[in-house]
Formats: sequence, structure tokens, C-alpha cells
Amino acid sequence: MDYEIIQIGSDSWRIEDSGVRFFLLAGTERALLVDSGRSVHNARDIAGSLTDLPIGLLNTHGDMDHVGSNAQFDAFYMHPDEEENFRRGERGGKILPVREGDLIDLGERTLEVIHLPGHTPGSIALLDRSRRVLISGDPIQDGRIFMFGRFRNMEKYIQSLEHLQTWRGRFDAIWPSHGSIPVSPELIDKLHDGAIRVLEGSVKGQPMEVHGNSIRAYDVGAAVFLCDP
Repeated sequence: MDYEIIQIGSDSWRIEDSGVRFFLLAGTERALLVDSGRSVHNARDIAGSLTDLPIGLLNTHGDMDHVGSNAQFDAFYMHPDEEENFRRGERGGKILPVREGDLIDLGERTLEVIHLPGHTPGSIALLDRSRRVLISGDPIQDGRIFMFGRFRNMEKYIQSLEHLQTWRGRFDAIWPSHGSIPVSPELIDKLHDGAIRVLEGSVKGQPMEVHGNSIRAYDVGAAVFLCDP
């Protein structure tokens, strides 16, 4: 399976896997995988080759390109609002519920959960407090943001962007799951403006097909929103 491991500093890694990335974050006592891959199904083994610390897993959300290795874990962190989306693939495992404001202590490295519904009901980001980095999952990125289908909600997505703006003083860089990395916090404002323009109908959508779905693609400059026709 093709993937690329890129170290970010002394205690963080990103694994690039077929257009999506997941992360390994290490503290002094334990390590955490943030998502588990798309094509790879051995993320735990990959992580084990990089650290000797005990390894846990948190999913930013339950879409299939973020849970490829979940079967390697008996339990994993996920927002409870995401369970229906995750289980639709008949996936097993115990969900350890995390909600906004919950803290995950890796040992001298604390991660804070931020709930960002809209892309999916239980999408979450992680604030790496001491490093002033936001690990954003899918909602904050400069690539293609999927907003079509049953679990997507553009109004809630816009509200989440407004909510995230209240956290702006606490991070200096964003690590998304798709697109460029890192991206500037200024991208939040650009996505907010673009999403409003899509909702208002001031951006022309182009018809296209994605995974057998007929959708419309709205290029707002900062990213492309893929929405129901």
C-alpha cells in the first residue's frame, strides 16, 4: 500500500494516504492517531514503527476515508453525534464519546476537542494547546469540501465557522485532512464568506459526478464546495 510518512517536529507525524492525511501525535506518556487512513488498514502498525508509546485513536468524523484502520482498535474517541454516519458502513468497535471542551492528555501535551457540525453531524477538530495548532479534519481546508448527501448541512457548517472564529486567538496554524498543509487561520474567514455566497445563490455551480452522485461544484476561490444539485 502506498503512503508517505512526513515528520512534523520531534513528536508529530502526518501520513499521506491517497489524497487524505492522518496524524500521529506523541506526548510523554502516550500517543494518539488522529484518523486511521483511507487505503491503509494498518495505521496502528505504522504508528508503532514511529513510537514505543501506547497508541490510541480519535476520529475527526466517520467518513470512509478517515476510518480505514479502525478495525485495529477495540475502542476509539469520536463525537457521539457521528455514530450513525460511522455505523452505516456496518463498522464495529466501541465509541469513546468526546464532546466540545473535553481534554485528551498525552503527557505534557493536551488536546482540546472542538465540535464543528455541518460537514457531518459529529465532525470535530483538535486544538493542540501548547503548540498552538488546530487539527481541523475536513471542515477547514482549501481542497474539495463534501457537502452533498444525507449527513451534510450548510447552515450548520456556517455556524461552525462562526463558532471557530471565537477560538482564533488560540492557534497560529491549521493542519487539515485534505489540501494544503499548513493553512492560515485566515482561511476560516474565506470559507465562511464562500459558504454564505453558495447558500445565497451568488456563486454559479458546475454540474459534475462524484462517486456516482450527480452534484454541483461551487468554486469560491478558497475551496470548492460539492453540494446537492
